[in-house]
Amino acid sequence: MVEIFNQFSLVFSQSIKITFFALVIASPFLLGFLFFSSWLRYIRTRYIFKQEYVLLEIKMPREIIKSPVAMEIFLMSLYQTGAVTYTDTYILGKIKPWFSLEIISQGGEVRFFIWAQAKYKNLIETQIYAQYQDVEIYEANDYTTAVKHDPKNMIMWGTYYGLKEKDVYPIKTYIDYGLEKETKEEEYKVDPFASVIEYLGSMKEGEQVWIQILIQAHKKEGLREGRLFKKQNWKNEAQKEIQKIQADMMLDSAHMRMMTEMEKEKITAIERSLGKFAFDCMIRAFYISKKESFNEIAIPGLIGSIRQYNSNNLNGFQLGLYTDHTDNEKDWINIGSIFFPPLNKMMDKRRSKLEYQMLEAYKMRSFFQPPYKNYRTKPFILTTEELATIYHFPGKIASTPTLSRIGSRKAKPPPNLPV
Repeated sequence: MVEIFNQFSLVFSQSIKITFFALVIASPFLLGFLFFSSWLRYIRTRYIFKQEYVLLEIKMPREIIKSPVAMEIFLMSLYQTGAVTYTDTYILGKIKPWFSLEIISQGGEVRFFIWAQAKYKNLIETQIYAQYQDVEIYEANDYTTAVKHDPKNMIMWGTYYGLKEKDVYPIKTYIDYGLEKETKEEEYKVDPFASVIEYLGSMKEGEQVWIQILIQAHKKEGLREGRLFKKQNWKNEAQKEIQKIQADMMLDSAHMRMMTEMEKEKITAIERSLGKFAFDCMIRAFYISKKESFNEIAIPGLIGSIRQYNSNNLNGFQLGLYTDHTDNEKDWINIGSIFFPPLNKMMDKRRSKLEYQMLEAYKMRSFFQPPYKNYRTKPFILTTEELATIYHFPGKIASTPTLSRIGSRKAKPPPNLPV
């Protein structure tokens, strides 16, 4: 027994020595990493708060015959990677710009916004006017500032959306719905975005729905962009996926079976995406209501309003983290509160904290950088074609009467008008 104890003591003391020497060797690297991360966070936060931002509201005429191709062309102009030097990254704290595409409903009134750094205002206006000559763009007050987190008087439900499959697979886009051509025959169009507009238009007084799509140009990044570990371009992953599908078709080293329709569809879709500009994206949404106006169907409606973008063979959206308790949590809370009554209050407090932080992140349009970097979810890839599918200015096919439109078309003054 004494011998076993002595052996154990010897092994234990050797383990302590090895751990100590490992810590001594690793400490400089660990401290260096902590300093590197803290310094970047500090100078980037300082840079972010020094910038000026603008929220632009876009009001549409009653007739828009542009296809989502026009929006895709506009979105290409938001692919801003910027020139990056080591001085920019490590001294000035400069970062890639990001933009927020927003659609909201306030009591059924549907409105479109684009949020950006103020220096991009002119770029956004000119590029939108280049594609949509009849729209009007206004600098708007931020609609989010009027909403405070008030659990006693307000119902608030927020969620993130994510992709069901790998980023390389696209969602069902406007091209799959045959909307790539401009036509005045609106009755023959099937625009998946109309479902979202109709849902937003169904809100009643006292209800609000906010949908926010944050986008940032995707590219390969390394030490110059402030990354110790390289971020790969998504196109490498897409090429590997195509090779994997083709490898599954090999019967032996010299023979390949016929491609199935599903495989053909996958390869065609991935190759089409490879030809587009890609963005790192995050989508989140809020349903906000006064307690007396709460409609329990509104939340399932918000969840279901995005299913038309899903494809069984490719990709689609799914619900990510949401602020309410999950069904499993509700069961555990109900059972646990029998034996521990404060559990209900503790869980409600946790939910309230999540609502508050998610609301603050929404208001600050924060996700790609501090203070809410990658908060509770991770970014995913969408191409300009996919983004133009889920965010474009609808034509007459969206007959929602509360869609914010310009009253009448503005006519140009006659050229012979006396000055």
